[in-house]
Amino acid sequence: MFKAIQIAKTDEGQRVELTEIDEAALPEGDVLVDVAFSTLNFKDGLAITGSSPVVRTWPMVPGIDLAGTVRHSDHADFKRGDKVVLNGWGVGETHWGGLSQVARLKGDWLIKLPEAFNEQQAMAIGTAGYTATLCVDALVDFGITPDQGPVLVTGATGGVGSVAISLLKKAGFSVTALTGKPDAADYLKALGADAVLDRATMSEKGKPLQKEVWAGVVDTAGSYTLANACAQTKYGGAVAACGLAQGFDLPATVMPFILRGVALLGVDSVMAPKAPRLKAWARLARDLDPAAIETIGQVIGLGEAIAAASRLMSGEIKGRYIVDVNA
Repeated sequence: MFKAIQIAKTDEGQRVELTEIDEAALPEGDVLVDVAFSTLNFKDGLAITGSSPVVRTWPMVPGIDLAGTVRHSDHADFKRGDKVVLNGWGVGETHWGGLSQVARLKGDWLIKLPEAFNEQQAMAIGTAGYTATLCVDALVDFGITPDQGPVLVTGATGGVGSVAISLLKKAGFSVTALTGKPDAADYLKALGADAVLDRATMSEKGKPLQKEVWAGVVDTAGSYTLANACAQTKYGGAVAACGLAQGFDLPATVMPFILRGVALLGVDSVMAPKAPRLKAWARLARDLDPAAIETIGQVIGLGEAIAAASRLMSGEIKGRYIVDVNA
């Protein structure tokens, strides 16, 4: 038996509880992992609170991230005792996830934990930090360089924004953080932000073309924020879009793209192949300041995760919740 958070479908909607489950009930997979830490991501918050139909299979153990130790493996790339990390692949949506003491998974979904991190640090990074790194890689691979101007990071106090700021600063960029939390300025500057901007300046409908400000953008918001970010991006610049915190709509025009050559780079972290995943984790191991990791995360126990999901959805936190599944 092991402890896990489980979401069950009911006539009234859904029931979420911390419960004990028999290992025989675990879904199919070729690697059995003893989980050490998981996290609470925005998608986990949606699943646990029922705010959006994230869960596709019932019952479901949420948690799109996990880090732990292989107990048994039938996969050629992993053996007993290996430290592993999982991000995405539909885990916590269609396959039981990481808010659990034990998980059975497909080995193709796993990567080995970089030696630079322990399991707790890996989950302070989590899908949010890994996604942020994919965004930074997208801008750098596109050809955005520090001498071209500042980079804007929206949703700056969230997990994606926090890691993106730190990595961009390490790469030599001037970073502007966009946030709705004015009291978080010191936190953002400690991560590496050179300036902090009120999100209200970009959260409403703006002109199709605006003053050229940004060489690049990492956007987690979507909607009007993304539209304004595109309208403010310099000629030949790029916007890496990975989120929809404000909305999934894009009330923009083609003007920035056809008159300034702005590129909109879509970044998906869920089904990304192994090569960009390994590249992203290599950047994290090389460039992420260990002090930034400590700043980003706060640890809670598995029994606290349900209540914490509600706080996450109401925007009451900055950084990330790390879940010690054995606490």
